[in-house]
Amino acid sequence: RESDHRAWTPVTYTVTRQNATIQGLIQGKAYFFRIAAENIIGMGPFTETTKEILIRDPITVPDRPEDLEVKAVTKNSVTLTWNPPKYNGGSDITMYVLESRLIGKDKFHKVTKEKMLDRKFTVEGLKEGDTYEYRVSACNIVGQGKPSFCTKPITCKDEIAPPTLDLDFRDKLIVRVGEAFSLTGRYSGKPAPKVTWLKDDIVVKEDDRIKIKTTPTTLCLGILKSVREDTGKYCVTVENSTGSRKGFCQVNVVDRPSPPVGPVIFDEVFKDHMVVSWKPPLDDGGSEITNYIIEKKDTHKDLWMPVTSSTVKTTCKIPKLLEGREYQIRIYAENLYGISDPLISDEMKAKDRFRVPDAPEQPIIKDVTKDSAVVVWNKPYDGGKPITNYIVEKKETMATRWVKATKDPIFPGTKFKVPDLLEGCQYEFRVSAENEIGVGDPSPPSKPIFARDPIAKPSPPVNPEAVDKTKNSVDLSWQPPRHDGNGKIIGYLIEYQKVGDEEWKQANLTADSCPETNYKVTGLTEGLTYKFRVKAVNAAGESDPAHVPDPVEVKDRLEPPELILDANMAREQFVKAGDTLRLSAVIKGVPFPKVTWKKGDHEVSPKADIEVTGVGSKLEIRNTVHEDGGIYSLTVENPAGSKTVSVKVVVLDKPGPPRNLNVSDVRSDSCYLTWMEPEDDGGSVITNYVVERKDVASAQWVAISSSSKKRSHMAKYLMEGTQYLFRVAAENQYGRGPYVETLKPIKAIDPLHPPGPPKNLHHVDVDKTEVSLVWNRPDRDGGAEITGYLVEYQEDGADEWTKFQTVPMLDCVVTGL
Repeated sequence: RESDHRAWTPVTYTVTRQNATIQGLIQGKAYFFRIAAENIIGMGPFTETTKEILIRDPITVPDRPEDLEVKAVTKNSVTLTWNPPKYNGGSDITMYVLESRLIGKDKFHKVTKEKMLDRKFTVEGLKEGDTYEYRVSACNIVGQGKPSFCTKPITCKDEIAPPTLDLDFRDKLIVRVGEAFSLTGRYSGKPAPKVTWLKDDIVVKEDDRIKIKTTPTTLCLGILKSVREDTGKYCVTVENSTGSRKGFCQVNVVDRPSPPVGPVIFDEVFKDHMVVSWKPPLDDGGSEITNYIIEKKDTHKDLWMPVTSSTVKTTCKIPKLLEGREYQIRIYAENLYGISDPLISDEMKAKDRFRVPDAPEQPIIKDVTKDSAVVVWNKPYDGGKPITNYIVEKKETMATRWVKATKDPIFPGTKFKVPDLLEGCQYEFRVSAENEIGVGDPSPPSKPIFARDPIAKPSPPVNPEAVDKTKNSVDLSWQPPRHDGNGKIIGYLIEYQKVGDEEWKQANLTADSCPETNYKVTGLTEGLTYKFRVKAVNAAGESDPAHVPDPVEVKDRLEPPELILDANMAREQFVKAGDTLRLSAVIKGVPFPKVTWKKGDHEVSPKADIEVTGVGSKLEIRNTVHEDGGIYSLTVENPAGSKTVSVKVVVLDKPGPPRNLNVSDVRSDSCYLTWMEPEDDGGSVITNYVVERKDVASAQWVAISSSSKKRSHMAKYLMEGTQYLFRVAAENQYGRGPYVETLKPIKAIDPLHPPGPPKNLHHVDVDKTEVSLVWNRPDRDGGAEITGYLVEYQEDGADEWTKFQTVPMLDCVVTGL
């Protein structure tokens, strides 16, 4: 029964042993048990357990501790933690045993005698660089349990962790002047990082207002009673040997602005109003200027009157002034955080102080052409206001009305090109200046000018040179002058001077006799040396002379021949039969060389057209045939030398006829043809041969092969006894050449051989002067019917056989013996 119940519950009735196992009990509950013996008569009294029995598992040693972890490692210590075993063996844990083993040794050694019930321990006094592994066991009242699984091998060295940084401030911070602020955060890292504070890349140093506090995990920069100069970009750097982290904050310490920058400038002063301007404050207080407050004060009074408090411009119109009174202006700058101290102007009297510009001085006229002139003037006094425009006017000298030269503004330049003048007319010009007050008086008129192009002498001709010479002349060439003086070049004057003389002689008397940029100076003396010069002439006169750089000796010029080959004079020239062959080259040389064309060592074919000009030569053959191929050479020769070039010309044509056509192995139904390739393949590879046959009784040739690349062919399917002719032609990519034909017909019959010897020759009768012979037919007849048998005899001992006669039958009587 349960200890807290009174009712007994039977467990079993059939136990014959002196023990029993009771099942179905609830763990943690206490029970009483009783037992009675029973025989055939009945059950005896019960015997009861004296005290209650608590149901629980039997007590054992604890299981292995779990999750043994290394929490920290330095060069001489290791910190370990672990969790209790899943089962304590039925009894509370009384202590833990921590063991270590040096890697390389076999045994574990107990680390400490402490009980370590808080499951954390730091092993100290280790040697840097040594490697250990650890295990831990739990103990209860029964004893020490199994050890935990070993840690991985741990080497004693300082632990490394890159820095971390967690900041409490945002990217931007706004602080009012006089307030305190602080920048705080947390950091970590192994080894312990170094903390550095920078402001605008300069290290922050502590003083009475600036405080820096750093603990192993926190950092703080504090500034008391901030000033405007504390504005800047603050940076905190956390750095150790493994790396660094940075945090930034843009701190803006704001205040009211400084005063606007003076002096106050009176841009405009009139009898009833003024326009003033100033410069913005040097320090806007860290916040944008929202507006300026402008006030005015009559110097005779102490009262400042508002003008405006809503302008953001640095200029302002001061209205409602009394003429002749003196005024002061006061200006404040304002931002979100307050109003600045004022900027106060000097005293200024309200009266008109500006007028229209003065009249410019008399203008000067330059660069006159037939339809334009450039007017130039000096800037006049501007009347106290900047000149904004100049007005240029023109009039014909005899007219009375001035006309504006342009409607467009002319500013800031003090010269203007007046367009649209009438050629030949006389003009005067004047200039007025304008400012915002109005237009001033005009200048005195300019001196009169006529509208026409000015003509000056031209500049000298360019690059005169001697381009050719003979024994009594020199050819000169040059380029036109760079400037024609605005007048048409009439022509050129050419002069020459014998070296050593002082006098220059004229080669032409008038310029219009040499309108072009070249001239042949004749009548010179062979062997002498001359200098030459050229002048350009227009209506204004002659230019300065341009000299040919070097003196020229008058004699025939010799230049060896030179050949410049055209593309058709490459090393090999292919031309298709029937097309036109063209060979050409450019020829140079002085005197012009003699030109000779040859084919091989012989003259060129009469059908060739040869053309020689002053610059080259051309050879042309129309309707080329194969025989026009060969080596063509072009020779040019003059007293200074000669030059030859040659080109191989290949005329691409059909091939020639095959050679040595032969028929062999004639049979009743076939024969074997052989031949040799043509002597001339037409300049192209032979692709195939065409073989044909013809019955002599027929007029028609029949092709028996048209694609054979071999030089032989077996002609099959002949009719026995028929006579045939055969012919063969070669083909290349340009066509089929002529045929070669068998000289005589070939009869399709098997070849004949002599018959075999007669068999079984013997005599059947003998007389004194004759012998009767008989024999049998031979085994083979040689391919034709046997027409007879030749009988011969020989006297015993003689060398020669004597013919008797030919008989048609298989017997014969030899007589006359």
